[in-house]
Amino acid sequence: MFMTLPLSGWHKSSYSTERDDACVEAATLMGGGILVRDSKDRARCPLTASPTAWGTFLALVSPHGSQPGPTPTSR
Repeated sequence: MFMTLPLSGWHKSSYSTERDDACVEAATLMGGGILVRDSKDRARCPLTASPTAWGTFLALVSPHGSQPGPTPTSR
């Protein structure tokens, strides 16, 4: 299986705490895609999303509405 390495390191959800084991991590790919993985199961293949799909997802789940907050590369 071919795996594209992220451009940046993995970033944990800002809603996670050190004791919180239910979280996701995201990373940006060189071509602009986003990788998303379960922090409890890092050996599993991550999901891949386009920047548009990731932005739409963040807008839908963000408490800020259309202001999704930081992307994985802006931290």
